[in-house]
Amino acid sequence: MNSSASTCPVARATDILGDRWCLLIVRDAFDGVRRFGDFQRSLGIARNILSDRLRKLLDAEILHLQNSADGSSYQEYRLTRKGEDLFVLIVALRQWGEQYLFEPHEARSVLLETASGQALAALQCSNLHGKVIQAADTQVIKPAQ
Repeated sequence: MNSSASTCPVARATDILGDRWCLLIVRDAFDGVRRFGDFQRSLGIARNILSDRLRKLLDAEILHLQNSADGSSYQEYRLTRKGEDLFVLIVALRQWGEQYLFEPHEARSVLLETASGQALAALQCSNLHGKVIQAADTQVIKPAQ
């Protein structure tokens, strides 16, 4: 079954974001990268692969193109509202990586709130009343076929 026809939201999301390059492009867009060449330098990705992934993110309306803010002939890739809503996913991946993929004193980038200079609290799932919920506390209800 094609994931785009799946009743599973995870399958549909991974059709677009399941590729490491797409996630890293979105991460870089949050970090202020806007131009093709800057994405290429930041990621060390081949031009043809970058073009393909940018087109995929444009088609999915995660990114959009706009004229450069500096008035040059360049176009910039900007996150759409749909793209900005991926912030929590990027933070979740970052926090998971920090917890499990680095030694305690190993150098790594950090994400801080601009206003306070403080680290973000660990993301947690909660119910509508604010109670923290674990995977074992949930169930998936699949539509009848």
